[in-house]
Formats: sequence, C-alpha cells, structure tokens
Amino acid sequence: MSASTESRNSKWAKAPDFSGQPARVEAITAQTVADKANYLDSGLHQVECRACGTCVLVRKNSMKHTSVQWMSDPAESCPTFQKGVSEGRSTSEQDGCPRLQDSINHAVMEGFIEVRDPEST
Repeated sequence: MSASTESRNSKWAKAPDFSGQPARVEAITAQTVADKANYLDSGLHQVECRACGTCVLVRKNSMKHTSVQWMSDPAESCPTFQKGVSEGRSTSEQDGCPRLQDSINHAVMEGFIEVRDPEST
C-alpha cells in the first residue's frame, strides 16, 4: 500500500470529526434534534381509516406528497395489507391501502389536516 493510500485510509470517516470544536459539535447536535422534530415528528395528525378503523399518523407536505407513519403493523391491522401478505407480498411490496388514502383525502378536504405547501407538486 502506498503512503498516500495508507494516510487516506487512516483518516477516512463518514462525517468530519469536530471533536476539537465543542461549539460546533453542540450546534450540529442542536440542528440534528431540530431536523428530527421537523422531518419525523411535527405536523403529524392521527387519521382513522373510515373502512376498518386502523389509525395512522399523517403529514401532508403538498397535495401530492403524503407521509404516513403506521402506529401498528399494517399486516395485522389493515385488511388490504393482510390480503396482500396472504397472497405472498410483504407490506413493503404493496402500494398502500386505497381506503386509507380515501380517509386521508377526506381529512384534508374537511380541514383536519393542513397541507404545508398546497401549491407544490
């Protein structure tokens, strides 16, 4: 191994090491917490499927973009996913449940869910 390759391999990391810069580490940690709250937690609303009663958490970033977080295993709580699994498809291979999507659309139309950027596609 050449000296430059050995040097490069010993310093490689997925992210820069800011251990000598405590203020920067603190700022990065604070931003990570804020990003987690923004992308994973904020703006989520409970929606209950009007067909089967399954509850999910939903955020609408635009009219075309819907984030859904299941509060239970869809293969156990949603008849559409149960059927797909019984046919040999995992839940990740299924497009979703049209009845749940209808319930989400209804919640948007009724004003229970805010669309963050209704003009965005």
